[in-house]
Amino acid sequence: MLAVNYSTIGSKLKDYCDKATDENETVIVTRKDEKNVVIMSLDKYNDIMRAARNAEYLDMIDRSMEQIKQGKVVLKTMEELEEMANE
Repeated sequence: MLAVNYSTIGSKLKDYCDKATDENETVIVTRKDEKNVVIMSLDKYNDIMRAARNAEYLDMIDRSMEQIKQGKVVLKTMEELEEMANE
């Protein structure tokens, strides 16, 4: 992980973008009032977003399993579900 001042990165933006994509480096661009930004490859960003979605999905499954353990379920026959879908 690199930290680079905003005024420094301007003239070397291509170099830092190349570091992010070619070397899988994360570049933190430091700015006044801690309004920092991050430069990373699209692949790395997509990996992070995928992991976040997976975590949300797993959390939803955990909540569902807890509801099942607590008996908070509703049983429906296939016919009842089909009837509900056709309404």
